[in-house]
Amino acid sequence: MNPFIEPIYQAFQKNADATNASDMKAYMLNKFEFFGIKTPLRDEIVKPYLKEHSIKNFSDLDQVIKALWEMPEREMQYFAIDIFLSHKKLWSQSSIKLIEYCIVQKSWWDSVDGIVGDWLGTYFTLFSEQTFLITSQWNKSNNIWLQRSSILFQKSYKKNTDTALLSSYILKHKDSKEFFIRKAIGWALREYSKTNPEWVISFVANNKLSPLSEKEALKRISN
Repeated sequence: MNPFIEPIYQAFQKNADATNASDMKAYMLNKFEFFGIKTPLRDEIVKPYLKEHSIKNFSDLDQVIKALWEMPEREMQYFAIDIFLSHKKLWSQSSIKLIEYCIVQKSWWDSVDGIVGDWLGTYFTLFSEQTFLITSQWNKSNNIWLQRSSILFQKSYKKNTDTALLSSYILKHKDSKEFFIRKAIGWALREYSKTNPEWVISFVANNKLSPLSEKEALKRISN
């Protein structure tokens, strides 16, 4: 096992909870194994470790992230998401290859949304010249998790949201039958409604979205 990974793996083993693991596995539709480490305890284990330990170059970082992505316990993928964010000083334009690898491998909403929340907003802020090139490819792909990422990557941008891009990406998939795409559309609009509710109200009124997308989009405004 990679020496950077081993201490956390051992800590997770030590703190494993079979009852939690069973519940977490069921919640994820039995797609993954779990140690049963809930987020607060996982943060208690991981955050101090990452403050004291770092990886020195991107090649090693790439190896660590991919090794974690191969491991059966889902907490190891969550650990990978934390590691990559904590090493953003090592990121370059080409880091998108590793990001995309993690989106399309072992894909489910938890890992993809973690990547969207912790990696994508930062990456496309640091390398803004990549934004349209990459996200337009994702939006046109046949992979629903890349599609979802293209719709959601701006969710933390607030007043810096490119509404033309957001509109384009949503409208291409507004008739999708995929639950995770319909949900993503609503979520992206709901987040932007915190900044510009009038724009979201107008967008929903002028574009026939799925009931799920519309409900999610207007949830914060309605309440």
